[in-house]
Amino acid sequence: MSHLDILLPFALPPTAMGPDLLRAMETPSLAVLLARSKPAPAVAHDAFAHALPHESWLAAAFGLSPDKATDGSPPLALRAMHRRGFAPESGVWFVLNPVHIHIARDHLVLTDPRRLALADADSRTLFALAAPLFEEIGQQLVYGDAATWFLRADDWTAMQTATPDAACGHNIDIWMPKGPSERDWRKVQNEIQMHWHDCTVNQSREQQGLDPVNSLWLWAGTPAKQDVRDSPYTDVFNLANWRGETVKHADSATIADVLAAKPVHGLLLLDMLIEPALGEDLSEWLMRVNALEAPWFAPLLQALKDGALGSCRLILTHGSLVTGHLITRTTLRKFWLKPSLKGLLQ
Repeated sequence: MSHLDILLPFALPPTAMGPDLLRAMETPSLAVLLARSKPAPAVAHDAFAHALPHESWLAAAFGLSPDKATDGSPPLALRAMHRRGFAPESGVWFVLNPVHIHIARDHLVLTDPRRLALADADSRTLFALAAPLFEEIGQQLVYGDAATWFLRADDWTAMQTATPDAACGHNIDIWMPKGPSERDWRKVQNEIQMHWHDCTVNQSREQQGLDPVNSLWLWAGTPAKQDVRDSPYTDVFNLANWRGETVKHADSATIADVLAAKPVHGLLLLDMLIEPALGEDLSEWLMRVNALEAPWFAPLLQALKDGALGSCRLILTHGSLVTGHLITRTTLRKFWLKPSLKGLLQ
């Protein structure tokens, strides 16, 4: 029988607004799935951790948990590089994201990099200004795409870093890279910020009312000789940056794709709630939750009833918690349990 784990980051609403949001949700199939599931104990997550709960969950599932000595962001750089056609054979590599850091009254706040909408031409211009500054200190900068660059920094292997999503919206002080080389990082970061301050890209963005690209976020340090553990999943969907090289995958799957694959033990990521949750945009979060009903929750419920899928586990998170709900054909037979979304309240 096939089984599917579905990871839904930030499907758990903010505690204070939870009851109000549940009343506005239009997800009857999800209500059935939750009410007739077997819940697992919730797992609390440190609100100051250097990765969000769903990121830590995925890191553990794919054998990518950070080294205990650094306890930072998951070592994803190599997998992100492979996805973009790079296969370095040596060195320690990091992901670098061009970002906007907002200057508040007495602290700095990282804004969501997704909202920069940085054009490729502009990103390449910024890259050209930054690359020589890294070369001066013996480090190699590689262009991945507009939002993602890579840095070889062999001497920074002990650097503790945080994922941009973990730091997003917060005072960045505790999420900034820490370790023996943090002064070297901050020095080159400051030099880049000065070079970008009045560059043509940022002049143009400010004229358009867009946030300037005024810094870089360093994370996901990974040695090129990274040990890769076999994934426990036979099929993964929508997990391009996390998958193992030997795992079947689809980067933009529909429920039809998932069911057609007949996964013995599949994993699906539905990540459309992350951006509004990080931006605390509850109306957008609600709209996106409701938009999951027709393409995902309803056909999933039907597939379980019909036997096209043997069982399913919903893995739901918010900023400091992970919960699990196992649904099988047996649990669905409990018709006396009325549909309810109360399982989302944690």
